[in-house]
Parts: sequence; C-alpha cells; structure tokens
Amino acid sequence: MKKITWNSPVILSFASISLIALILNQITNGVTNDTFFSVYGGSFLNPLFYLRLFTHVLGHTDLSHYMNNMLLFLLVGPMLEEKYGSRRLLEIILVVALVTGIAHILIAPNVMLLGASGVVFAFILLSAVTGSKQGIPLTFIIVAVLYIGTQIYQGLFSADNISQMTHIIGGIIGGVFGMTLRQSR
Repeated sequence: MKKITWNSPVILSFASISLIALILNQITNGVTNDTFFSVYGGSFLNPLFYLRLFTHVLGHTDLSHYMNNMLLFLLVGPMLEEKYGSRRLLEIILVVALVTGIAHILIAPNVMLLGASGVVFAFILLSAVTGSKQGIPLTFIIVAVLYIGTQIYQGLFSADNISQMTHIIGGIIGGVFGMTLRQSR
C-alpha cells in the first residue's frame, strides 16, 4: 500500500494555515481577518501592525477567494519547492508579503488587503523562468507581458475589489527571484 507523504512542507503548511484562518474568520464573523489576517494602516506602536505585514497573505474573505488562490498555489508551489527548496520558497513568500503589505499601506492605508494572490503570481512568474539554463526564456517574456498587461488593464478599467498592484508586485518579485536564482546556478 502506498503511503501519503507531506511532499511539500511550505506549500502544504501555508495552504493548511490559510484554511484554518478562513474557518476562524467565518466562526468569528470577520474578527480574525480584521485582527490578524489583513493589512491596513494603523499605529506603529501596535505589535499586530507588524505581524499583519506578513500574515495578510494567509487571510481570505470566503471559500471562493481561498479556492481561487490555493488551486494555483498547490499546482505550481510543490514543483517550485522541489526545485528551489523549502527555505528559499518561504523567503519568497515572506518578501512578497512584506513588500505588498508596505506598498498597500502607502497607497491605500484605509482599505484592508488580504489574500495569497501576490504570492501566487510570484510563483507563476518564478515558474515561467524555471527550467531554462541560459538566456531569457521566451515563456517568461510571454507570461510577464500577458500577466502584467492584464493586471494594468484591469487596474485602469475595472472597478472590482481585486488589488492588481499586489499581483503586479508579486509577479515582479517572482520574476526577479527566478532570474537571480537562475544566474546563481
């Protein structure tokens, strides 16, 4: 009988913690997202302000939001964790969380931001670079142009609650990490 393995510790832990955060948010009628799993402007004296700079990527508004992020995250993440290692992938997640959190506070401090989409888009661009050993991969250029172009278009012409800025920043971070890691191999 085949044994089920915890094959991708960072990816599976992130998805599990995000699911727990979602359940807690539903049970507390939004209090846990407001307190722990979203980022917004606040007092620099509040220790939770600094925690939320990292934990906002774990929060999701509802099951649909969670599923949309986790399906891509669980599809792309394990391959990247196998390729780059758990520590490196955790670093990427933390950098995306911090940079998107700070950018959001600077641009829209009175609006809450939560969700893993910045991390997901970092992984998408990172995966577009993965596998090529020299030069700039054409897949990376196509994915970057399509992805960033779509996000800019949606940011300019769409009135939804999706933070295209977070997607763009996450994608750029993933691309930069990918190109940097590729060159160091």
